Amino acid sequence: MFSLNGTSQVNGTDKSAETIGYSNINGSEQQSKDNTADIIEPPSSLPPLSTVTRKLYDQITAFLDERHDPSSILYRVQQQTRISLDIIRESLTRYSLRELSISYNGGKDCLVLLLLFLASLHTHCTSTSPSCASSVDSNSQSNTPPSHPTYIPAIYAQPKHPFPSVEQFVTQSSRVYHLKLTRHSTDPPHSTIRSTFAAYLSSNPQVRAIFVGTRRTDPHGGKLTHFDRTDHGWPDFMRIHPVIDWHYVEIWAFIKHLGVEYCPLYDQGYTSLGGTNDTHPNPKLRVESDGENGATYRPAYELIEDEEERLGRD
Repeated sequence: MFSLNGTSQVNGTDKSAETIGYSNINGSEQQSKDNTADIIEPPSSLPPLSTVTRKLYDQITAFLDERHDPSSILYRVQQQTRISLDIIRESLTRYSLRELSISYNGGKDCLVLLLLFLASLHTHCTSTSPSCASSVDSNSQSNTPPSHPTYIPAIYAQPKHPFPSVEQFVTQSSRVYHLKLTRHSTDPPHSTIRSTFAAYLSSNPQVRAIFVGTRRTDPHGGKLTHFDRTDHGWPDFMRIHPVIDWHYVEIWAFIKHLGVEYCPLYDQGYTSLGGTNDTHPNPKLRVESDGENGATYRPAYELIEDEEERLGRD
């Protein structure tokens, strides 16, 4: 799809155990007073975002035009893709682009979400859409808004002990997909997912809704809908969940069929990624040791069951 300068196929880190916007009544937290942010700016040397969105639109449209057996995984992925695109289109009618952001940590689920959002942006911005005209491009000196944004606002809640390969993938993919990524480090209880989003929204008060790659089988994901306001005690914003009903195998079928690059840790048996202190290869993918080189693991896309996705998490 797009080259990430040699990074192994697309996808990186997954959700924290604290689902975004969900109040854990058994926990407490302390608001960080020094939750500093690192911002990754999209480089000007790469093809513009309008080119990226057009290519993704063409590729996903071609996929949806393919004929697959109704009993096949790819047929189900086509159905899920259409539903997700409908939710994203609805989001773009509810909010202007400057009011939208995306939660991105390089993981397989938010990666699929990002690609679907960018594909939707092509048709949204090639129409005469007032909300696209309210672009996030703050560099324009003209009174006439640009026809296409130059970047997408995004937030990354970084785990305390991140994997170096995940960090590399997040940085590279953010540049390729033109994310203006604000990276906040988390260190519970002093700096949590909740305080991270509070800090982000304090610096970006125009943001009213955030796309989140949560799926139904994630912690606290069972009762979520496509649109959910944050719970009491959280900063107020709308969580948008376009891939909430995708299954694990469907996420991977989309990524593999479209040739999307993903974080190399997935090829080492990791199926749900957090920090180095609480994340291990999934034991269901273990290949017995030959006695010399130790155990090896099959790639993440060979796992089948949703319920086994987080078996490598402490």
